[in-house]
Formats: sequence, structure tokens, C-alpha cells
Amino acid sequence: MFNLDRLDSLSRRYDEIENALANTGGEFDQARFTALVKERSANEPTVQAYRTLKKVLADIAANEALANDKSDPELAEMANEELKELRERKREIEAELTELMLPRDPNDGKDVFVEIRAGAGGDEASLFAAELARAYARYAESLGMRAEILSQSDSDAGGYKEVVLSIRSGEPYRFFKYESGVHRVQRVPVTETQGRVHTSTATVAVLPEVEDDDTEVQINPKDLQIDTYKSSGAGGQHVNKTESAIRITHVPSGIIVSCSEERSQLQNRARAMTMLRSMLADRKRREAEEAMGSLRRSQVGTGDRSEKIRTYNFPQDRLTDHRINENFGNIRGMMDGDLGRIVARLQQDEKSRLLAGTAAPG
Repeated sequence: MFNLDRLDSLSRRYDEIENALANTGGEFDQARFTALVKERSANEPTVQAYRTLKKVLADIAANEALANDKSDPELAEMANEELKELRERKREIEAELTELMLPRDPNDGKDVFVEIRAGAGGDEASLFAAELARAYARYAESLGMRAEILSQSDSDAGGYKEVVLSIRSGEPYRFFKYESGVHRVQRVPVTETQGRVHTSTATVAVLPEVEDDDTEVQINPKDLQIDTYKSSGAGGQHVNKTESAIRITHVPSGIIVSCSEERSQLQNRARAMTMLRSMLADRKRREAEEAMGSLRRSQVGTGDRSEKIRTYNFPQDRLTDHRINENFGNIRGMMDGDLGRIVARLQQDEKSRLLAGTAAPG
């Protein structure tokens, strides 16, 4: 159940924010204004549900008084009928509030880097990696997010050996965090002359962005090896004329990041550093969790890139998510960005586990 004192405090805070937004006299502080709008938006569903509950509770009390008044049997009967509806409404709102008050993943509102690597399967794996990148970009765009390729390593077959996407605005991590792991595809490759079904894989890592001022990760500039090179990716003639692309190697960890899609070396370096911080933060979190003896289970599965999470069986038009053991049809539609159904089921399963107070199975 939820904490009424906490809800009451949240309601008072909501009113404080409303007053602050309505009275922006003096010097305008854009950062504070944006933070208040974001806080109000995050709390509004919970506050409105709580206020509706308070009204329903008041109506229940009033009708109970009428129902207990024996001087007017007809009015008492009407009050009893209304009480049935009010008590049902009370149960519905309490269930809604219980869900709204579930602990929220602190990374849900963050922008993400999505790193996709071709695994076993040669050219077919690289083509599958490219299809996943395209599906994620289209899904992000359908949600009003911005998706762009930060770096890519092309294969001879026209796919990607490795590609990194940046997805920004609209709480990307809340929707993409379920994609981390091994994706397995079963189908007849375009290069297969005998019509045999091959199995290939691609690994996906979804990393929440870590801001420059985040104290979680401290990077010593002396630990960095920074190289510039001419980009061969998108961007037209400009990227081929100047060494604007950046590759950063973090020597102690061996992590290498690169960015080639911005038009200036400075911009590419800034994006690459943000990516490096995110990768180092992710590694640090996982090491801490493993040292404690249990991995974080705020999302379905471990989120580890070595965990097989999904199989795409094209001949049978069946996508299987192994974490919830459910099958979905219309693989072509999903590879075209229609991922809403499966993400909704994974979100629902995560919510059910939180409500039950249990961890997702490994």
C-alpha cells in the first residue's frame, strides 16, 4: 500500500510548484523553470489520483452517515446503492496509486546510447545489426525522440559490424532499457542458395547518458589517448576533407569510443566523452552489484549483453522474448519500428514484479 503522509506532502509540493510557476517575477531562471515544469509533470498523475481519492473518501463518509440514518429508509437505501459504486471506485484509485507510487528507475528519464554489435553469423549478423539499428531509430521517432548514428563500422555486405546510436528526449531509457542483451535471428540469408535457415546474433547494450558534472565517474585526462581521423560516414564531402572524427581510448579500462557524425572535432570530442563516461559508469555499477552478490533487477533480466533475450524466427513469423516467455507475430512490422507491443508487455511485467516484491529471474 501507499503512504498517505507522503501523498499529502507530495500534494503540498505540487501546489508550491504551481505557485512558483505562476509567479516568475524578478530575474527569470530558465534552468529552475525547466526543473519545476519537469517535477510538476512527473508528480501530476499521482497528485490528481490522490485528490480524487480524498473526494471519494469524503463522499463515502457522507453516504455512510445517510445510510445509518433510520429516519428516512428511502434515502438510506439510495445511500447504500451509491456506497457500492463509491467503494468500487475507491479500490480502483487505490490500485492506481499503488502503481504510481512504485519506486521509479532513476535512469528512466535519461537519454541513451545504444551500442549494437554483429555477433556470430558473419555477413548475416552484420545485416541483422543494421536492421536492429533501423528498427530502434524508427521506434524512437514514433515516440517523438531524436535518434542519430554517432559512429559506425560498416561490413562488406552493407550492414554494420558495430554501430552506436544516440537517442534523446522523451525518456528514452524507460523504453529502450529492455533491449540490452543478445538478439538471435533465424532466417534464410539473401546469400544462401540452398534455402537453408541460418542462425545469427547481434548484441545490444543500452547505456544511460552520464552528464559532465556527474560525480559517479571521474576521468583523469592522463588516462586518455585521443586520435583524430577522417570520417567515412554520413555528412557529405565535409567529413572527408577534415579530420573531425574522434577516437578516445581509456587506457586503464581498454574502453574505446568514437564519434564521427558531428561537423566539428570539438562536438565529436564532447559526444565521445559523454559516451565514455556512460560506459565507465555502467561498468562501475555492474562491478559494484556483482561484488554485493546480486545484479540490479530494476529491468527485466540482467540487462547484460551476454544474456540471450530474444529470438526472431522469420520462417515462422514469430518473435520470442525469453524473459517473459511470450511470442509475438509480425516480425517485419517490428523490424520497421513497431516495437510498442513488446515494450508495453515488458513494462507491465516489470511493474508486476515490483508490485509482488520479487526480482526478475536470471
